[in-house]
Amino acid sequence: MFKLTSLNLNGIRSAARKGVEAWLEKASPDCICVQEIKAQAPDVEGTFDSLAGLKGHFHYAEKKGYSGVGVYTRHEPSDVIVGFDGGEFDSEGRYVELRFDTPTQKLSIISSYFPSGSSGPERQEAKYRFLAAMSPHLSALKQTREFVLCGDINIAHKEADLKNWKGNQKNSGFLPEERAWMTQLTTLGGIVDVYRQLQPDTTDACYTWWSNRGQAYANNVGWRLDYHLATPAVASQARSETIYKDEKFSDHAPITIAYDGLFRWG
Repeated sequence: MFKLTSLNLNGIRSAARKGVEAWLEKASPDCICVQEIKAQAPDVEGTFDSLAGLKGHFHYAEKKGYSGVGVYTRHEPSDVIVGFDGGEFDSEGRYVELRFDTPTQKLSIISSYFPSGSSGPERQEAKYRFLAAMSPHLSALKQTREFVLCGDINIAHKEADLKNWKGNQKNSGFLPEERAWMTQLTTLGGIVDVYRQLQPDTTDACYTWWSNRGQAYANNVGWRLDYHLATPAVASQARSETIYKDEKFSDHAPITIAYDGLFRWG
C-alpha cells in the first residue's frame, strides 16, 4: 500500500512545535501533501526541508507568512512543477506538482491550496478566478497523465460535508457557485472525489476542519475541506481512508488514503 496524506499545517513552524514530525514518524506515510506552510525558503531550508525521512519540495508565496504548499516524499520525483497559472495565483504559492514518470506510466502527485473567500468579496472573486483557471488546467493534465491532487479545497461540496449546512448557504465554502464547480469537476470533468468513493454516506465522520470559535471542535461542528481529487485510474486503487481527528497540529485534521498497486516503484 502507498499511504498518501494531505494536511493543512496552518504554519509549518507552529505544526512542528505541536509535534507533526513525531506523528509522521509514527503514521509513516509514503508521501504527505501540505498546505499553508506560511514560511519562505530561508525559513524552511536546513530546518523543514525534510521531515521524518521524507524530502520536501515547495511552492512559496511571495508574501511572507502566507499560503505556500509542499510535498514530502520517500521517492525521488522525475520532475517538479511549481505553479500552474503563471500569474496571480503562482505569486501566492498555491500549487506544486511532483511527477513520477517511468517508461510505462506518467503519474503526478499535487499539493494545492485553494483560496478562501471568507475575508470578503474581493477574496471571493479571487477564489472564483482560481477555480476558473484550475478547471482547464486539470482537464489538460488529465489528457496526458494520471494524477491525484491533495489539498485544502476550501469547499464543502454537499450537505453531508458540513454540520451546519442550512446556516452556511450564503457563506464562502458552501456557496452555490462553488458547489457547482465541484459538481462539474466530479461529473463532466471526470475527476474522482476519492474519499466519497470510499465513504459515500458519512457525515459527522468526514469533517477535516473546525472553526476556532466557540466549541466547534468539541462539538464536532466541522466541514470537509480537505480532499484527494484523482483521475479514475488512480482512484480505482484507493482501498482505505483515515481522518486523524484527534491530532491537533492545526485547525485541520490529516487525511490519509491508502492506494494499492498504482504507486509502486521498482
